[in-house]
Amino acid sequence: MTALMLAALACAIWLYLLVGRGGFWLARERERGELPPPAAWPKVAIVVPARDEAEGIGASMASLVRQDYPGDWSIVLIDDGSSDGTAAIARQAAVDCGAAARLEVIAGKPLPAGWTGKLWAVKQGIEGAQARMPAYLLLTDADIVYAPDVLTRLVARAERGGLVLTSLMVMLRCESLAERALVPAFIFFFQMLYPFAWINDRKRRTAGAAGGSMLVRAQALRRAGGIEAIRNALIDDCALAAVLKAQGPIWLGLTERVHSIRRYGGFADIRGMVARSAYAQLRCSPLLLLGTIAGMGVTYFAPPLLAVLGEWLAGALGLAAWLAMAIAFQPTLRLYRASPLWGLALPAIAFCYTLFTLDSALQFARGRGGLWKGRVQAG
Repeated sequence: MTALMLAALACAIWLYLLVGRGGFWLARERERGELPPPAAWPKVAIVVPARDEAEGIGASMASLVRQDYPGDWSIVLIDDGSSDGTAAIARQAAVDCGAAARLEVIAGKPLPAGWTGKLWAVKQGIEGAQARMPAYLLLTDADIVYAPDVLTRLVARAERGGLVLTSLMVMLRCESLAERALVPAFIFFFQMLYPFAWINDRKRRTAGAAGGSMLVRAQALRRAGGIEAIRNALIDDCALAAVLKAQGPIWLGLTERVHSIRRYGGFADIRGMVARSAYAQLRCSPLLLLGTIAGMGVTYFAPPLLAVLGEWLAGALGLAAWLAMAIAFQPTLRLYRASPLWGLALPAIAFCYTLFTLDSALQFARGRGGLWKGRVQAG
């Protein structure tokens, strides 16, 4: 392939991404605006799987028990074999907020074969909440902090739209150098893979969700076969979205009112987070891995190289593609209050994610796929 053909292909790819991929890069699907309240507020159970979450569980639990939801609601925390006092910290946070009665802590049972650890914990939490007969389940991670009215707004949106799944892409922590360099791109790439407008379109099959915060209609989950239907999924949020969209409409949006407080102090921390599931995203296929590397090369690596080294026309097209990706990255960078100059660094950032994906494939080949919290969850 000549340099000119490569440059033209890169431009064509970015033209498609800008105008034909659901406007993903505009980051327009947001959790904002006032919603009318339903005629009656349905019962909600908040399910929190937690394994060695001492660093963040106190703040997360405090934000949950302070929800101003007008209906009947409760919290079930599943202590999934923690060794750092996670359950005691959660209980104390609820006591300190004067809401100890809202929280039930369940000691997790040993992980059976065929389940990922998180989903096994979620299953136990749902079972623990069944006696309350909730209409909705809020499945949330143990490092997520909510503004007080978020649960109310989630339920109002779900009731108004008849949604079976209402999910928020929470704001990830973006403070360390590694986080500033890589976290906004993680959100950008996710939106590219799963355009939110397509997810929210009832006529399209595209399904996706963000596992940190998912409000699920309990009846729809039962019709879909329960959490058992995705028991071994590493990318459990999107797997759940796929089975639930077959039951009814779903919605995913960005928010600035729900935050993850999990720290990624260095590049190795983010590598571990990405490598846990990147190869699973490619269905553990060597061919898809090779195709992904080739695609990343044409889409991200070739444009700056051609802009600098190519002859005039190839160089001009390479520069155009480079500028297109930098422009496309700007709305996500603004969401994270990051410098717009990171847009020009997107090829280097994409190179890091490519290396993380290769590392993910290597970990799966070594039988350590899905390693998280010291537990291997995929062969």
